[in-house]
Amino acid sequence: MKVLQINSTINWGSTGRIAEDIGENLQKIGAESYIAYGRYSNVSRSHGISIYNKTGIFIHALKSRLFDMHGLSSKKDTYALIRKIEEIQPDIIHLHNIHGYYLNYKILFDYLSKKNIPIVWTLHDCWAFTGHCAHYMHSGCIKWKTQCYNCPLKTSYPASYFIDHSRQNYILKRNCFTSVRNMVIVTVSNWLAIEVSQSFLKKYDRRVIYNGVDTNVFMPLNKKSQFNNKFVILGVASFWTKKKGFDDFIQLRKFLPEEFLILLIGVNKRQCKSLPAGIIGIERTNNVTELAEYYSTADVFVNPTWEDNFPTTNIEALACGTPVITYKTGGSPEAVSANTGFIVDQGDLLGVVSAIKNVKLVGKEKYSAACRERAVQHFNKFERYQEYIELYQKILSKK
Repeated sequence: MKVLQINSTINWGSTGRIAEDIGENLQKIGAESYIAYGRYSNVSRSHGISIYNKTGIFIHALKSRLFDMHGLSSKKDTYALIRKIEEIQPDIIHLHNIHGYYLNYKILFDYLSKKNIPIVWTLHDCWAFTGHCAHYMHSGCIKWKTQCYNCPLKTSYPASYFIDHSRQNYILKRNCFTSVRNMVIVTVSNWLAIEVSQSFLKKYDRRVIYNGVDTNVFMPLNKKSQFNNKFVILGVASFWTKKKGFDDFIQLRKFLPEEFLILLIGVNKRQCKSLPAGIIGIERTNNVTELAEYYSTADVFVNPTWEDNFPTTNIEALACGTPVITYKTGGSPEAVSANTGFIVDQGDLLGVVSAIKNVKLVGKEKYSAACRERAVQHFNKFERYQEYIELYQKILSKK
C-alpha cells in the first residue's frame, strides 16, 4: 500500500506531526509513506516531497492579501506535485491542510476529479467549506451554510485587506471539492462533524478520529516546582491571540488572589513585556519533554479559547495528570469528562475562577489519576492514528 499525504508542513506543528505519526504507523505494517509539504519541516521518517517555493509563497500571500484569492496561486508548484503523484502512483491520497500559501486547490482537484484515486481528507479547521475563513466561531457567522458573501472575517486568516472575494471563493470551492467521487471526510471532533454535515461537503462519508498525543512522553513527571509553592495555572498556545484567550488571561489575573500564579507558554517578546504582575510568560518551546514538565508542574490547565476544533493542548495536559478548564468552544469540551475538569461558558471568567478554586480546594491529586486514565484510553496517538490505517484498508478493500 502506498499512501501520499499532503499538508502544509511535515513533522512540524500539530498537523505536521499528525501526518508524520500516520506515516510511522504505515511503515510499521510495511506500507510506503509519502508526505508532500509546502512550508516548514523537520526530519521525517516518511519520503518527504518538498513543494516549498519561497517566491511562490510570497506571491501567493500577496494575491491573498490583495484579492482574497487564497489557494488560487502556486500553479507551477502544484503541477510539479501532480507530476510527482503520477510518478508515485499512490493507492490513497490523504489531504490535510491544503491552505497555507503553497498549493492551488483548483488545479489539484481538477486533476483528482479525473483520477480514480481514493481520497481521505482530514479537516483540522473549517476553511474547506467557507468562502474565506478557517474559523468563524468567534464571529457567529453562519453564511457558510448557504453561501458566503460580504465576509465579516475578511481580514482574518487568510487575510485580505482590500477585496472581498468570499462569494466567488465559496462557489469555486463547492464546485471543486464536490467534484471527486471517492472521498471520505475525517473530522477531529464530533462538533466539526456536525458542522460539515450542514455544509456543501455533507454528501461525503464522514468519520471522527480524534487527535492523539504520545502518552509515553506526555506523562506525569515528578519535577519540583520552581514557583515557590504558588498555585500554578498554566496556559499553552503556539501563538497567543485574543481568540486563543490571551486577553482573557489578563482579565483573569484581576480576579485571583496573590497566591495564584499564571504561567503562559508561547508568548512573544512584545506580549511578554506587557504581562502584569502575577503572570509569567515563556516563549514557545518545541522541546516536548520540557513542555510535559510544565504540564506536570501546573496545578490546573486553563484553555479560554474562543475558536478551536479539538485543541491538542487539552489532551497533553490530561496525559500529564493535570485537570483542564476550558470554554464551551467547538470541540474543545470533548476532551474533558466530569472527573477530569470543567467546561465554562465563553467569557465567563467568574466561572473560570470558581473552577480554579474548586481544583485548589480538593487538590490536583484528586483529578490526576482520572486525567491520566482518560488520556491513555482515548487519546493515545498510536491507537488513534491506527484508525487511519484501518480506514485506508477498508477503502481499498472496496476497490
